[in-house]
Amino acid sequence: MLSNERIASRISSVCFTVTITGSWQWTHPGDTGCGDLAVPAREHLRRQAAEILCRQSVLDLAAAHDAANSALTQGGCAMPGLEVAGTAELSVAAADLALAEEHARRQQAADLEHGEELHRLAQLQRVLADPDLRRVWWIARFPDRFNDLDDLAQILKGLPAPQAPQDDDLRGDIRRFTDDLVTTLHTPQQREVFVQALVQTLTALGHHLSSAAALRQRPHDPGSAPA
Repeated sequence: MLSNERIASRISSVCFTVTITGSWQWTHPGDTGCGDLAVPAREHLRRQAAEILCRQSVLDLAAAHDAANSALTQGGCAMPGLEVAGTAELSVAAADLALAEEHARRQQAADLEHGEELHRLAQLQRVLADPDLRRVWWIARFPDRFNDLDDLAQILKGLPAPQAPQDDDLRGDIRRFTDDLVTTLHTPQQREVFVQALVQTLTALGHHLSSAAALRQRPHDPGSAPA
């Protein structure tokens, strides 16, 4: 039905070479009055294949072949009364394959460059969010502009340190709260009070968890309801 059609892949300038073999049947009795039924059937199958292949890569020909046939063999209604089904054979010209490989190389290079830039910015954010690191970085970068450091500190006031992507919401919140709290403890006395309060809280929490575990492990008296 369709022989050696060029259908666009996921990369618009790179195409599959497609051969589609189709079948159709008219389910309404009597004269169709629609002329050559092969025309709408062919257009329907070509449109189905194009919708599938525009999301596929010619570098993965087997997956594209399976995806196209999964859609075409299920059949469809090209128009009222006309049922159409088909199968597709895919190939890729050498020029299209070379273009796709070059595109993949450029995409990988762009992804690497993007990842390196994000890493560099995260490192810079980490330095600028830490007053001590920021001071050293500024002196090393601009040794003749030390007096401008206070202006930079005002601009960066409240800048958070980058968070690790694997942190869940609870761990991230706890880490941010702890970091902020420790940062605000300027004197040894404040830090001593904080440490004592933390130890007492964790001790009380541990005692509560131990008591709850003991209650769960204690056997119930016969005939009594669980606690």
